[in-house]
Amino acid sequence: MRLVTFAPGGVFGLHSHKDPPRPGFFYLLDGTLISHMSGVAKEYRPGDSWSENKETTHHWVENKGTIPAVGIAVDIFKQQ
Repeated sequence: MRLVTFAPGGVFGLHSHKDPPRPGFFYLLDGTLISHMSGVAKEYRPGDSWSENKETTHHWVENKGTIPAVGIAVDIFKQQ
């Protein structure tokens, strides 16, 4: 689990949760984010969340707002 801050104009680049499988969850605390999953863009505001699983293969996030967007990200990894 980690606290993540996206500066205005910030982008978390294209990535996948498929290989290795890495389920995840994101909860937005402040600001606005746009999450792009498999070609579908959705805006998130404080209190909103999304989940990711092995079917999440084309995912990226951007902050088009004027203030930092802050959220909690949780990823689940298989123990090595």
